[in-house]
Amino acid sequence: MGQVSSYRKDSEVTTQTGNSSKNITGLALAIPDTPTTGTYGGINRASFSFWQPQSYSGATNGGAAVSAANIQAYMTTLGLRLVMGNQKPDLWIGDVTYYAFYVNSLQAIQRVSSDGGETAGAGFPSLKFYGGGMAADVVLGSGINGAVNTAGTSGGATSAHMWAINTNFLHWRPHRDRNFVAIGGDRQSVNQDAIVRFIGWAGNLTCSGSRYHGVLIA
Repeated sequence: MGQVSSYRKDSEVTTQTGNSSKNITGLALAIPDTPTTGTYGGINRASFSFWQPQSYSGATNGGAAVSAANIQAYMTTLGLRLVMGNQKPDLWIGDVTYYAFYVNSLQAIQRVSSDGGETAGAGFPSLKFYGGGMAADVVLGSGINGAVNTAGTSGGATSAHMWAINTNFLHWRPHRDRNFVAIGGDRQSVNQDAIVRFIGWAGNLTCSGSRYHGVLIA
């Protein structure tokens, strides 16, 4: 069993409302498509611009839907909007569609490597993005699970989204006393040949600087 708590630590704030305020806060709330409205961590984004992430729409801001032909340019534009001093995005998380666009944008310039024998391989074991002088990992946020469903109860990343994240300001915070720890002793069923144990977890995804993150959308 698990429990998620809402808490404030230094400048880090987080909120969640689903499942009687037990759901983990996800990227859709931390880095929303419309960053100028709504309240996050008790701070109204409409009133405080410092708490507004960046949102870049391919169709609206870039003039064309996101594709393999333009995704690098859009990522560069969004990434540059998130730079402050030496702070810049160091992680990009894409759904299947946008991750594939980025992979395909690199295919034309890739080199075919050989192991010295009769085989050759194409593709990339891992991906980076260096647009605007940044060095950031690019990772897949979904895959076999597909896009998240409407209820938010299953699936991977939101369809047609790619998030630009500065990991200095987004943290996974498990409670030190509830980080998948056993609660109580073994429990044996009266009608089964089985022993179970409750496992407890508490924590959340916290943000200490919303302005350092952004999202690329359709």
